[in-house]
Amino acid sequence: MNKKNPLKARNFPSAQDEASTVRLPSRYAGPNSSFGMAYADTEFLLREELRPVRMQLELMKPELIQQDQGVESTIVIFGSARFKSREEAEAMLSKARAEGDAGALAQAERMLSNAHYYEEARRFAQLVTNEADALGEPVIVTTGGGPGIMEAGNRGAHEAGGRSMGMSIHLPFEEDPNPYITPELCFQFHYFAIRKMHFLMRAVALVSFPGGFGTMDELFEVLTLAQTRKIRRRPIVLFGRKFWNRVINFEALADEGVISPADLSLFHYVETAEEAWEIIKRTYREDDPALTARQVREA
Repeated sequence: MNKKNPLKARNFPSAQDEASTVRLPSRYAGPNSSFGMAYADTEFLLREELRPVRMQLELMKPELIQQDQGVESTIVIFGSARFKSREEAEAMLSKARAEGDAGALAQAERMLSNAHYYEEARRFAQLVTNEADALGEPVIVTTGGGPGIMEAGNRGAHEAGGRSMGMSIHLPFEEDPNPYITPELCFQFHYFAIRKMHFLMRAVALVSFPGGFGTMDELFEVLTLAQTRKIRRRPIVLFGRKFWNRVINFEALADEGVISPADLSLFHYVETAEEAWEIIKRTYREDDPALTARQVREA
C-alpha cells in the first residue's frame, strides 16, 4: 500500500477542516458572540466595510472554478430576457385570442414576431457547440443565465450535448437560472461590474440579440472597451439590422463626430445563426493563418 509520507503531509489543517470541526463553547454560542472563524462568519462578511473583500471573492470564485473546469475560451450571447420560444409565444397568442384581451393579444403577436430571435440564438449555440473545433480550440457558450435569449443560448448548447455557462445577477424579481446551464458553470453575482468583467475575460466573440436596458448596457460596455483599446479586438455581432437601426443610429453618431467612422467597423450585422458563425470563423482565419482548411469548416 502506497502511504503518503507523514513528513510531506499538510503542515496546517485546512480552513474547511477547522470550520467543519470547530465547536462553539456554550457560553459563547449565542447570537451576540464574536467567537468563531472570521471566514465562516456570514454576518461579519456582510458588513459594509467588507465590500472590497466581497468584490474580490466574487471575482475569484468564478475564475477559480472556470480554471478547475478547464474553461479557456467562450462565445458570449447577450439579448432580451423577455423573448419567448415559438411554442411559448404561440400558446400566449392562443390564450389572448380565447380571452379577447386586446392588450394581451397585441403583446402576444409581438412575442410571436420576435420568437425567431430565440430560435436563432438556440441554433447559433448548437452550431458553436457542434463545430467548436473549427476554431482550433475548445470554446463554450456563455450567457447571463436567465430566460429569453439567455435560455435559448444555454438550451442550444445543451441540446447539442455540450457544456455552457450562465452568469446570473441577483435581482429583487429574480427567477431561477434557466435549466439548461451546466451546473458546475452556473454562477450568481451581486455586482454588475464584476459580472460584466467575467463576460469578457475569456470571450473570443460577443453576439448580441435585440434587448432592453441590460442588453444595451452590456453591448455598449463592450463597444467602449474595444473602441478605447482596453480590450483586444474580437468579433462583435449584432442580430437583426432592422431592430438595431431602429433603436440606435450609429451612423448619426459618426456624422456628428462623436465617434469615428472607423468605429462602425467594430461590429457586424447578421440575420441568421450561420452568418454569425461564419464571421467568427473568418476572423479566426484572418488572425491565425496557420489554421488549416480541415480545422476551419465552412458553414
